[in-house]
Amino acid sequence: MDGRRGGDGNDRAWLKLSVSSAGTRKNAYFAIFWVFLVAFFILVLQHRANFWVPFFRHIIDNSDTKLPQRPPTGIAESPAGERVNKNRDKFLGGLLAGGVNADSCASRYEAVKYRHPSPYKPSSYLVQKLRNYEENHRRCEPHSHGYNNTILSLINANSTNSTSSDCKYLLYRPFSGLGNKIVTLISSFLYALLTGRVLLIDPKINFSKLFCEPFPNTTWIIPEDFPVKNLFLQKGDPSSYGYLVKEKGKLSSLPSFVYAYVITDYGEEDARFFFEEDQRALKEVSWLLIRSDVYFAPGLYMNEDFQPELFKMFPETTTTFHHLVRYLLHPSNKAWDIITRYYDTYLSAGNETLGVQIRVYDEHMFPFEIVSRQVVDCIMREKLLPEIVQDGTRKIQRNSTKKIKNVLLTTLYSGYDELIRNMYWENPTANGELVSVHQPSKEQRQIMEDTHQDMKAWAEINLLSFSDVLVTSGMSTFGYVAQGLGGLKPWIIPRPDRFPNALSKDLSCFRDISMEPCFHYPPESLIKKKMEGKQDEVARCVRYCLDVEGGLKVDNRES
Repeated sequence: MDGRRGGDGNDRAWLKLSVSSAGTRKNAYFAIFWVFLVAFFILVLQHRANFWVPFFRHIIDNSDTKLPQRPPTGIAESPAGERVNKNRDKFLGGLLAGGVNADSCASRYEAVKYRHPSPYKPSSYLVQKLRNYEENHRRCEPHSHGYNNTILSLINANSTNSTSSDCKYLLYRPFSGLGNKIVTLISSFLYALLTGRVLLIDPKINFSKLFCEPFPNTTWIIPEDFPVKNLFLQKGDPSSYGYLVKEKGKLSSLPSFVYAYVITDYGEEDARFFFEEDQRALKEVSWLLIRSDVYFAPGLYMNEDFQPELFKMFPETTTTFHHLVRYLLHPSNKAWDIITRYYDTYLSAGNETLGVQIRVYDEHMFPFEIVSRQVVDCIMREKLLPEIVQDGTRKIQRNSTKKIKNVLLTTLYSGYDELIRNMYWENPTANGELVSVHQPSKEQRQIMEDTHQDMKAWAEINLLSFSDVLVTSGMSTFGYVAQGLGGLKPWIIPRPDRFPNALSKDLSCFRDISMEPCFHYPPESLIKKKMEGKQDEVARCVRYCLDVEGGLKVDNRES
């Protein structure tokens, strides 16, 4: 009995130990199960976070987010044909300085995720020139010691250029449409770089709503207490350089404030702004105001005194506008939100994008039937979109993976998007590709100085600059800005009133020589002195435009 009780005791102890061991193993298995479960959820959450990065870019660190990369382009020839899969440099080869809070200007560093990397690298000299400019701008910014000293010459109406400050300023007061404002702003900034001036812009225009402040840790806005209240001066104003030259007949003893009238109806005296002797006289003026409606950079290239500096900044002269517009103009956060939402919603799924910008100068002279025929003839003749099959007799390629080509149309008028969309809705493409057509707005008419419309225009310009291939209307500054931002050499649809053969299918469009804008209507005196017969070597980097008769365009230097 005692032995059995003793045996029963041992059995109970063993059973208790076994139960305890089983419980331990059960707890261990349970713990391992939870470890794997938690790890699984972490992996799922991480995957979802990566998947949604493009749609929550403002929440995640701006420097690390990347949009899905578009494949290399295959439509038409493009100077940026191998851009897409390269590393994205948010500082644009040194054009942009670091240290700017991305929250204050998201587009400054995010634009590289949408726009193709530029194949054109800025020179080290230009990069250093921009850093020096930024330092000088901060030193001479509004209400700085140098600014306050120089402003005294404006308060004293009889003051000349005698001042204790070495700060000199270029005041910019734009007008006309947004495209004109931008090309004149870039020209003015180039002039400021060449002459050591600080660029300040009139606060009465809506630039602060469209663009971020471009210079780190300072402002380019003229302060409200600036003593000259009206900067919208007219031709022949007593403070204009042309008036002073005409009245005085000499260039010495210029006042501290001078107004340069660089508009297409300039007189002979106004046009002297571009010549060497006159620029040497203007060099000493403390406050120079520019009003312009044209891209006058080619006129600066024709100034022999400026050429050495220009050639060092831009060894490849046809990149002048491209580098400066990408440096200077970054969409404001509101504008950038409009741009990215539209792209993500309508364009991100496509493999390639054809941008088409249509400018109708006279709706009655150039009705829809004429312009639409030009557009369709151009894109089909140049094979910018896939061929369609209408008769059903040709064999259509069927691909398991559908390739999508976007068409982004920007124009004030309706009808063009429906025309192209219907072409590809009613007829299949010969190669099985799909075509998706989009037009962000249809304002019907342009309203000058309308912030709401300018915001849409600025958004559309940026969306066009994301394209792989670009078609623009001749003479359009809107198109000039898009091609410059995107680094694209466009196909140009000529104006029928300026090109008699523009309505023939063979001449519906032509390829431009570069992405540089055209200087519309340069002064006759400048043409006569610098271009006719090319007797003067200063014209060797400038040529006539293809889209504007008599217009001038910066061209690659002749060796």
